[in-house]
Amino acid sequence: MLARLQSATGRDDLIEQMVLLPEPKKPFYNKPQSSKAVNLIVAYDGSPKSHTALDIAFWIAHQTRLATNAEVTVQAVYVLEDNQSSQAPNILSFPQQQPSLECQVSEVSKSVTLVLTQPKLQAIVTPLQQADIILWQARSLAEEWQGCFKSHLRFGCISTELAKVVESENADILFLGCNSVNHPMIEALGSNFPCAVLGIPSCIDE
Repeated sequence: MLARLQSATGRDDLIEQMVLLPEPKKPFYNKPQSSKAVNLIVAYDGSPKSHTALDIAFWIAHQTRLATNAEVTVQAVYVLEDNQSSQAPNILSFPQQQPSLECQVSEVSKSVTLVLTQPKLQAIVTPLQQADIILWQARSLAEEWQGCFKSHLRFGCISTELAKVVESENADILFLGCNSVNHPMIEALGSNFPCAVLGIPSCIDE
Protein backbone atom coordinates (compact mmCIF):
# COMPACT_ATOMS: atom_id res chain seq x y z
CA MET A 1 0.00 0.00 0.00
CA LEU A 2 2.71 2.45 0.97
CA ALA A 3 4.80 1.50 -2.05
CA ARG A 4 1.91 2.55 -4.29
CA LEU A 5 1.60 5.80 -2.32
CA GLN A 6 5.31 6.48 -2.76
CA SER A 7 5.10 5.80 -6.48
CA ALA A 8 2.12 8.11 -6.94
CA THR A 9 3.72 10.97 -5.01
CA GLY A 10 7.19 10.56 -6.46
CA ARG A 11 8.86 10.10 -3.08
CA ASP A 12 10.98 7.30 -1.69
CA ASP A 13 10.85 8.07 2.03
CA LEU A 14 7.18 7.68 2.96
CA ILE A 15 7.44 4.16 4.37
CA GLU A 16 10.21 5.20 6.76
CA GLN A 17 8.28 8.31 7.77
CA MET A 18 4.83 6.80 8.16
CA VAL A 19 5.37 3.41 9.85
CA LEU A 20 5.24 4.24 13.56
CA LEU A 21 4.59 0.68 14.76
CA PRO A 22 5.24 -2.30 12.49
CA GLU A 23 2.79 -5.12 11.94
CA PRO A 24 3.07 -7.65 14.79
CA LYS A 25 5.00 -10.81 13.94
CA LYS A 26 2.32 -13.00 15.47
CA PRO A 27 -1.24 -11.71 14.91
CA PHE A 28 -3.37 -11.43 18.05
CA TYR A 29 -6.33 -12.83 16.14
CA ASN A 30 -7.14 -14.89 13.07
CA LYS A 31 -9.14 -13.06 10.47
CA PRO A 32 -12.45 -14.81 9.79
CA GLN A 33 -13.20 -12.79 6.67
CA SER A 34 -11.84 -13.26 3.19
CA SER A 35 -8.13 -12.58 2.77
CA LYS A 36 -9.12 -9.98 0.16
CA ALA A 37 -10.94 -7.87 2.75
CA VAL A 38 -8.99 -4.87 4.06
CA ASN A 39 -9.93 -2.86 7.16
CA LEU A 40 -8.39 0.57 7.80
CA ILE A 41 -9.03 2.33 11.12
CA VAL A 42 -8.44 6.07 11.63
CA ALA A 43 -8.23 7.79 15.03
CA TYR A 44 -10.23 10.91 14.21
CA ASP A 45 -11.04 14.11 16.11
CA GLY A 46 -11.70 16.69 13.40
CA SER A 47 -8.28 18.34 13.75
CA PRO A 48 -6.21 19.16 10.62
CA LYS A 49 -3.81 16.29 11.30
CA SER A 50 -6.62 13.77 11.76
CA HIS A 51 -8.18 15.11 8.52
CA THR A 52 -4.87 14.35 6.83
CA ALA A 53 -4.78 10.84 8.31
CA LEU A 54 -8.33 10.19 7.09
CA ASP A 55 -7.53 11.56 3.62
CA ILE A 56 -4.48 9.27 3.39
CA ALA A 57 -6.59 6.30 4.51
CA PHE A 58 -9.20 7.03 1.82
CA TRP A 59 -6.49 7.42 -0.83
CA ILE A 60 -4.81 4.15 0.15
CA ALA A 61 -8.20 2.41 0.27
CA HIS A 62 -9.05 3.67 -3.22
CA GLN A 63 -5.71 2.62 -4.70
CA THR A 64 -5.89 -0.77 -2.98
CA ARG A 65 -9.38 -1.39 -4.33
CA LEU A 66 -8.31 -0.45 -7.87
CA ALA A 67 -5.16 -2.56 -7.77
CA THR A 68 -6.52 -5.67 -6.06
CA ASN A 69 -10.33 -5.60 -6.29
CA ALA A 70 -10.24 -6.09 -2.52
CA GLU A 71 -13.18 -5.14 -0.34
CA VAL A 72 -11.84 -2.14 1.61
CA THR A 73 -13.53 -0.54 4.62
CA VAL A 74 -12.39 2.72 6.22
CA GLN A 75 -13.51 3.34 9.81
CA ALA A 76 -13.18 6.55 11.84
CA VAL A 77 -12.97 6.21 15.63
CA TYR A 78 -13.50 9.08 18.06
CA VAL A 79 -12.85 8.44 21.76
CA LEU A 80 -14.20 10.51 24.63
CA GLU A 81 -11.81 10.10 27.54
CA ASP A 82 -13.37 9.31 30.89
CA ASN A 83 -10.33 10.08 33.02
CA GLN A 84 -9.15 13.66 33.25
CA SER A 85 -5.88 12.58 34.81
CA SER A 86 -5.12 9.96 32.18
CA GLN A 87 -1.46 9.01 32.01
CA ALA A 88 -1.67 8.54 28.24
CA PRO A 89 -1.57 11.94 26.50
CA ASN A 90 -3.59 11.81 23.32
CA ILE A 91 -3.18 12.96 19.76
CA LEU A 92 -6.66 14.35 19.87
CA SER A 93 -8.30 17.41 21.40
CA PHE A 94 -11.03 15.64 23.28
CA PRO A 95 -13.88 17.49 25.04
CA GLN A 96 -14.73 17.22 28.71
CA GLN A 97 -14.69 13.80 30.31
CA GLN A 98 -17.81 11.64 30.45
CA PRO A 99 -18.92 9.05 33.03
CA SER A 100 -17.08 5.78 32.63
CA LEU A 101 -18.81 3.80 29.93
CA GLU A 102 -17.71 1.04 27.63
CA CYS A 103 -19.89 0.96 24.59
CA GLN A 104 -20.05 1.72 20.92
CA VAL A 105 -22.88 4.14 20.31
CA SER A 106 -22.37 4.92 16.66
CA GLU A 107 -21.52 2.63 13.80
CA VAL A 108 -22.65 3.81 10.44
CA SER A 109 -22.06 2.10 7.13
CA LYS A 110 -22.75 3.76 3.82
CA SER A 111 -24.34 0.54 2.66
CA VAL A 112 -27.21 1.27 5.05
CA THR A 113 -29.78 3.76 3.86
CA LEU A 114 -29.43 6.08 6.81
CA VAL A 115 -29.63 9.83 6.33
CA LEU A 116 -27.55 11.86 8.74
CA THR A 117 -27.74 15.61 8.93
CA GLN A 118 -25.20 17.99 10.41
CA PRO A 119 -25.98 18.83 14.02
CA LYS A 120 -26.85 22.47 14.62
CA LEU A 121 -24.14 24.41 16.43
CA GLN A 122 -25.34 25.83 19.71
CA ALA A 123 -23.92 28.37 22.13
CA ILE A 124 -23.17 25.55 24.58
CA VAL A 125 -22.17 22.26 23.01
CA THR A 126 -22.11 19.13 25.16
CA PRO A 127 -19.35 16.55 24.69
CA LEU A 128 -21.77 14.18 22.96
CA GLN A 129 -22.97 16.93 20.62
CA GLN A 130 -19.36 17.80 19.84
CA ALA A 131 -18.63 14.12 19.14
CA ASP A 132 -21.64 13.97 16.79
CA ILE A 133 -20.35 17.02 14.91
CA ILE A 134 -16.86 15.51 14.61
CA LEU A 135 -18.14 12.18 13.32
CA TRP A 136 -20.44 14.02 10.91
CA GLN A 137 -17.32 15.69 9.50
CA ALA A 138 -15.72 12.27 8.99
CA ARG A 139 -18.83 10.94 7.24
CA SER A 140 -18.87 14.04 5.03
CA LEU A 141 -15.28 13.38 3.96
CA ALA A 142 -16.26 9.78 3.22
CA GLU A 143 -18.94 10.91 0.74
CA GLU A 144 -16.32 11.63 -1.93
CA TRP A 145 -14.76 8.21 -1.60
CA GLN A 146 -17.88 6.16 -2.39
CA GLY A 147 -16.69 3.14 -0.48
CA CYS A 148 -17.64 1.30 2.68
CA PHE A 149 -17.30 3.57 5.71
CA LYS A 150 -18.10 3.22 9.40
CA SER A 151 -17.82 5.62 12.31
CA HIS A 152 -17.44 4.75 15.99
CA LEU A 153 -17.86 6.77 19.17
CA ARG A 154 -16.15 5.16 22.15
CA PHE A 155 -15.79 6.09 25.82
CA GLY A 156 -12.73 5.43 27.97
CA CYS A 157 -8.95 5.36 27.62
CA ILE A 158 -7.97 6.31 24.07
CA SER A 159 -5.27 3.69 23.53
CA THR A 160 -7.42 0.95 25.09
CA GLU A 161 -10.47 1.81 23.02
CA LEU A 162 -8.46 2.02 19.80
CA ALA A 163 -7.05 -1.44 20.52
CA LYS A 164 -10.56 -2.80 21.15
CA VAL A 165 -11.86 -1.44 17.84
CA VAL A 166 -8.81 -2.75 15.98
CA GLU A 167 -9.35 -6.22 17.40
CA SER A 168 -13.14 -6.31 17.03
CA GLU A 169 -12.94 -5.09 13.42
CA ASN A 170 -9.90 -7.22 12.54
CA ALA A 171 -8.10 -4.12 11.32
CA ASP A 172 -5.04 -4.20 9.09
CA ILE A 173 -3.82 -0.67 9.84
CA LEU A 174 -4.47 2.08 12.38
CA PHE A 175 -3.86 5.63 11.12
CA LEU A 176 -2.90 8.36 13.58
CA GLY A 177 -2.56 12.09 13.01
CA CYS A 178 1.02 12.28 14.27
CA ASN A 179 4.36 11.97 12.52
CA SER A 180 6.83 10.70 15.09
CA VAL A 181 7.56 7.42 16.83
CA ASN A 182 8.33 9.55 19.89
CA HIS A 183 4.74 10.78 20.18
CA PRO A 184 3.16 9.93 23.58
CA MET A 185 0.29 8.06 21.89
CA ILE A 186 2.71 5.62 20.25
CA GLU A 187 4.15 4.81 23.66
CA ALA A 188 0.62 4.42 25.04
CA LEU A 189 -0.33 1.94 22.30
CA GLY A 190 2.68 -0.21 23.15
CA SER A 191 4.95 -2.41 21.08
CA ASN A 192 2.45 -5.30 21.04
CA PHE A 193 -0.37 -3.41 19.36
CA PRO A 194 -2.53 -5.79 17.27
CA CYS A 195 -1.85 -4.15 13.88
CA ALA A 196 0.54 -1.82 12.11
CA VAL A 197 0.24 1.87 13.03
CA LEU A 198 0.82 4.55 10.42
CA GLY A 199 1.21 8.28 10.98
CA ILE A 200 1.24 11.15 8.53
CA PRO A 201 4.48 11.97 6.68
CA SER A 202 6.46 14.91 8.01
CA CYS A 203 7.05 15.99 4.41
CA ILE A 204 3.35 16.86 4.15
CA ASP A 205 4.15 20.31 5.59
CA GLU A 206 6.88 20.99 3.06
